[in-house]
Amino acid sequence: MALRLFGRGERAPSQAEVPAAPERKASAAGRVVALATGSGRVAWSARDTASLTRTGFTANPVGFRTVKLIAEAAAAVPLVCQDEARRYETHPVLDLLRRPNLGQGRAELFEALYGQMLLSGSGFLEAVGARPDGVPEELHVLRSDRMAVVPGTDGWPEAWEYQVGGRKVLFDMTGSPDPVCHVKAFHPQDDHYGLSPMQAAAVAVDVHNSASAWSKALLDNAARPSGAMVYRGVDGQGVLSPEQFERLQSEIEMHHQGARNAGRPMLLEGGLDWKPMGFSPADMEFHQTKASAAREIALAFGVPPMLLGIPGDLTYANYAEANRAFYRLTVLPLATRVAAAVAWWLSEHLGAEVMLKPDLDQIPALADERDQHWRRVAAADFLTPAEKRAALGLPPIAGA
Repeated sequence: MALRLFGRGERAPSQAEVPAAPERKASAAGRVVALATGSGRVAWSARDTASLTRTGFTANPVGFRTVKLIAEAAAAVPLVCQDEARRYETHPVLDLLRRPNLGQGRAELFEALYGQMLLSGSGFLEAVGARPDGVPEELHVLRSDRMAVVPGTDGWPEAWEYQVGGRKVLFDMTGSPDPVCHVKAFHPQDDHYGLSPMQAAAVAVDVHNSASAWSKALLDNAARPSGAMVYRGVDGQGVLSPEQFERLQSEIEMHHQGARNAGRPMLLEGGLDWKPMGFSPADMEFHQTKASAAREIALAFGVPPMLLGIPGDLTYANYAEANRAFYRLTVLPLATRVAAAVAWWLSEHLGAEVMLKPDLDQIPALADERDQHWRRVAAADFLTPAEKRAALGLPPIAGA
């Protein structure tokens, strides 16, 4: 606001001559309403791939073990290479997968690929170089959070852009063969990226992490909930002087807070009383909350809670049944999808179609089912040997 000085002979305007300030509508309860709506709001973690990986994999034991269990089991599944004519014992594709690059073997490569799919919903394989037969010299797994699609005019990916350390690499997808193999999970609302189980389990991950943080804070406070000091004077007035209040606050912060002061008794002077303001772990059903969140995380990934040591799951009678269901419902569908996508991609490089699929006969968890299936097929007298081999998923014998 500017200040005007009036000289000699000038008259200051009267109050009636000063124009009135414009009226403004204001709510008397506006601030109260704003404070009320901002309190009690739930804080969820971010839903991007990098944040979900930090909160759900590196910072959560259930998510970490779940992803590792699926990725390691799927990477250990043996693969067979065959075409319509026969099954190959040696093949350029098998040689490539046996040692895909100088730093990884087959198990390490597929474990990284499966882990990227479980955490982000998408997995990317890069082909480096080319041998005389057309098979790539090396295969490398690319991080999904660094890949960005460049859609074309028809909606299909025209290129993929990989960014790392301020440098961008563009993979052109308009030619053949494709330099990158993209394997994605089903996503009903996205045409280019897959939906990861970690996104579906994000709420359960937040609950589990919050319960763990609450437990840590409770242990730091000597396993006692928070409370309040209530002062009642001799005359019934509950008001401390400023000096008394500052002295009491400093003594509490110095001698009764933190893990190093756990268990130290508190000496209360006359008129001071301690009133707890929190619930005990039994009242909050703390253990049940963490176990329920852990079961939801395992459910989103398709892992029986029994395999993770989570109590309260009575779906399967024993560990063997849970392990067999884990392979049938989770590991094998994932391994079959990835093997088929990689085989089709490598067939473009090779110039001839080959098939990769899991070898069910070499999975110990399915040994009982395999023996029963073999007995049923062998006992079928109405089938010829060629039909029995076809029923078992085996190619026909050359020259038979």
